[in-house]
Amino acid sequence: MDQAARIREKIDLVTLISEYIPLKKMGRNFKTNCPFHNEKSPSFVVSPERQIWHCFGCGKGGDCFTFLMEYENLEFIEALKTLGKRAGIEVELSATDKGISSQKERIYKINRQAAQFYHYILTKHAVGKRALEYLTKRKISEKVIETFQLGFAPSTSNSLSNYLMQKKGHKSQDLVDAGLSSLRNGRVMDFFFNRIMFPLFDHRDNIIGFSGRTLDESSTSSKYVNTRETLVYHKGDVFFGLNSAKDEIKKEQTAIIMEGEFDVISAFMEGVGNAIAVKGTSLTENQVQLISRFAQKILLCFDNDSAGFEAMKRSLKTIEKKGITPYVVVLQNGKDPDEAIKDNPALFKKSIHDHINAYDFLISKIISQSDKKTVEGKKKISDELFPLIGGIENEIVKEHYLKKLADELDTSLESITRQLEKNQKGETPIVQVQNNLAKRSKEEASEHYLLSIIVQSKDAKALYTEAEEILKGFTFTISSYDKLFKELGMYFTKNDNFEASEFVKRLPNELHPSFDACYLFPLPKFEDEKRIHEDVKKAAKTLKEIYVKEKIKKISDAIRLKEKETHKDKEVQLEKLKEEFSQLVSFLK
Repeated sequence: MDQAARIREKIDLVTLISEYIPLKKMGRNFKTNCPFHNEKSPSFVVSPERQIWHCFGCGKGGDCFTFLMEYENLEFIEALKTLGKRAGIEVELSATDKGISSQKERIYKINRQAAQFYHYILTKHAVGKRALEYLTKRKISEKVIETFQLGFAPSTSNSLSNYLMQKKGHKSQDLVDAGLSSLRNGRVMDFFFNRIMFPLFDHRDNIIGFSGRTLDESSTSSKYVNTRETLVYHKGDVFFGLNSAKDEIKKEQTAIIMEGEFDVISAFMEGVGNAIAVKGTSLTENQVQLISRFAQKILLCFDNDSAGFEAMKRSLKTIEKKGITPYVVVLQNGKDPDEAIKDNPALFKKSIHDHINAYDFLISKIISQSDKKTVEGKKKISDELFPLIGGIENEIVKEHYLKKLADELDTSLESITRQLEKNQKGETPIVQVQNNLAKRSKEEASEHYLLSIIVQSKDAKALYTEAEEILKGFTFTISSYDKLFKELGMYFTKNDNFEASEFVKRLPNELHPSFDACYLFPLPKFEDEKRIHEDVKKAAKTLKEIYVKEKIKKISDAIRLKEKETHKDKEVQLEKLKEEFSQLVSFLK
């Protein structure tokens, strides 16, 4: 943890986060839309003074380590090493730490060695000759084979496993954990065999898995087989080619998303360097989240068949949720991008240049498949388009396409809108992540607001003193806030000025998130100091009032129960309860 503290001091959080998402200066802090949940108004706040971040929408927060862990899906040890390298501090791991981090690194290492094995078999060994001829026939050059580190898995059942265990010293379980082998009747067997191998990289250049393509076009087995889910490989999180395409995607601010590895490779060979391929049947939220780090525009260039069309439709809602406008590349020739490029590269590039809005394409495509002049045709068209147009986040854009659909079907916008609303009533509504404070009770929100004003004020001690005078005997609803308030009291017995960095050092770790949330909470602009003091008193009195009302209710219930009793001390106890009741009522008056 001493190493972590040294690294934390060297890393400027604002600079670090700015490399991933744009930040905007707002007063003494920075704000932006949270990268960890979908939102329209920014609730992600970064404090350059405290070197912390917090999102008031999803509740996540922390320091440079927690940000990198959340954003890059890293373990703490991985984040420590990454930021240590950035800070110029060599990280020394304990035996325990090495155990925690070694499993992922072991898989990365095994995958890298497997990729080298497959590549050698393809390019240097006689066993790979047929696969190399296949690639040559597809006009894949040696340079491209090297760039993408393509390889070949032999048809033998355990050649890779034997190589990794006997030559590289790995255990059989390590190979199983990496998804490269399986255990059958006590024997270690290769997972991939007789397939062209495409290494799958993450955007940090780690090989996380493989995709294997059959050589036999007439084979009844799956054309592509991917590494099964492992500690580092999750199909719905990965793009083929992102590691080599990310710089071009950043430069163009556009990502062209395809379906197959050969599509991406063919595009690369023709100078289209911002193409990547999904690993699955459509885009997932995690993939859109990942690509949104690099591009503001997505062009869908899926296969020119019904499966590609369905994959495109499934992808739209996911893209819309992230607030990105989807576009479509319409192939003029060929069943897929690879075939279209080989047939006419210039026409393919023109198709990319002439990309169209996905919803314009959808309306045109779906209308062309039915007779829009018949009642049946209109119903079929509207039934297919409503779920897609209804998913558009921007209401202005949504109305534009509803108008267009109304014109195409020769009906009114009103009838189209009414029918859309009817359809959507039957759907499960999308639950939007809301500000956590909006979900809290009045009491909890007042507690948060009161503490936020105090810890963010230049006159924190005076404000605390005023609140403490009003709140004598009061216990905060939220336990962490109650402890924070008491910690403030102890702090101010020895300090007149409030230094957040010093105060936080004395706090138990479990109170840090609550303190950070109060310290970063966006407060209104106060006209003057007098208004700040008034708001503190008002918040404290609100809490006291809620507290007193709750106590009055409890005493009132106690009086009713006591009146039913018959023992000799009843009257004395009743008198005490009624006196306490009167005092509390007079306080409210």
